[in-house]
Amino acid sequence: MTLRVYEIFKSLQGESSFQGLPCIFIRLAGCHLDCSWCDTRDVRTAQGTPMDITEIIHKISVMGARVVEVTGGEPLLQEDSYELLTTLNNYGFTVLLETSGAVPLDKVDPRTHIVMDVKPPSSGEAASLVEANFTRLDENDEVKFPCASREDFDNAMIHLRRHERRRWRPLFTPVTPHLDGAALAAWVLTEGPPDGRFQLQLHKIIGLP
Repeated sequence: MTLRVYEIFKSLQGESSFQGLPCIFIRLAGCHLDCSWCDTRDVRTAQGTPMDITEIIHKISVMGARVVEVTGGEPLLQEDSYELLTTLNNYGFTVLLETSGAVPLDKVDPRTHIVMDVKPPSSGEAASLVEANFTRLDENDEVKFPCASREDFDNAMIHLRRHERRRWRPLFTPVTPHLDGAALAAWVLTEGPPDGRFQLQLHKIIGLP
């Protein structure tokens, strides 16, 4: 089983409830979305380096971290990504999947910690969301609401009201430099859900990839 890999690197996990932990990132090439403020635009059209799953496991096994994130682009566009997630779980890694929410999640190994974006209006890709994905998420999973405007925050709150009985955890992240983090933090404090987590992208603040 071969995957098109854009890069594999070790850094600190910059977002989610795993923020601050050493993490190995497996970034797969390709994305079918074109978000207006995408910060990995080169990945979207890249061909990547063909690697089979055995090669990937061999490479990351000596990198000294037990948290692994499969990301992109949109990693689930590659059919063999599902087998990669299962294999990583079988090897005992704590496995995170960063996904756009625009591909169905029904084939993702249930041991995987899913971090699903909800693309807001400012991205230009809000219509890409697969609404049924919310039913796949459980207490191990998180939904990230990137916000570049007040309209984006209001859109996030519409989703949260629609899913009042959710088990997943909501995350709020400002899209810099389009929205000041202090403004979003104030909205989360005064109008956000009690379990909403505000985050800045730690890796960018300290200059890590």
